[in-house]
Amino acid sequence: MEIIINQYKDLRLRLYNSRYNANIITKIGLSICFACLTGLLAQVRITLPWTPVPITGQTFAVLLSGIALGRWGAISQLIYILIGLVGAPWFSGGKAGIAAVFGPTGGYLIGFIFASYFIGYLLDEYSKFRKIYMLIIIMLIANFAFIYGCGLVVLNMWLAMVKGSPVEFYTLLSMGMIPYVTGDIIKAVLAAISAYALIPENDS
Repeated sequence: MEIIINQYKDLRLRLYNSRYNANIITKIGLSICFACLTGLLAQVRITLPWTPVPITGQTFAVLLSGIALGRWGAISQLIYILIGLVGAPWFSGGKAGIAAVFGPTGGYLIGFIFASYFIGYLLDEYSKFRKIYMLIIIMLIANFAFIYGCGLVVLNMWLAMVKGSPVEFYTLLSMGMIPYVTGDIIKAVLAAISAYALIPENDS
């Protein structure tokens, strides 16, 4: 059993180092793959009648991009947005184009870039953050500070333009965050477990 565990740890370290030391062409290719994964999980979608913000699976792909690609995870999310802007129908609900980015959910898309970079930077630079409890905290911060932070700001601006005046803070939260908290906590924990399994505790 100890031999199997050591082999697993050795494989994990080699995979991590190969990604970290990959050339730029490989990193771009991997970033495109994670952009595609984000677009695929964006189609896992449940609409809610009182809000233009659906429940989707794409935030899980965002967290995974930071785990798997490090700081290049942010590039994968930028690629996702740019390709969607030029017409690929892979935003939530098969949407594409500038209207999707500047619509009620556009802020969440912007938050994807910051969230992925935040995860990748911390996990690449500081091995102390690779403990399971720290990983859970990092995933929660990435999700609720960066994705929801950007998402709620843009949603509030969009609602103010549509309604002609700003909405109350609780109304904003009920439309843009509260219905999704439980699911996002589950996704954050699953992402943390994935990170713990994939990233070595030390770089050597």
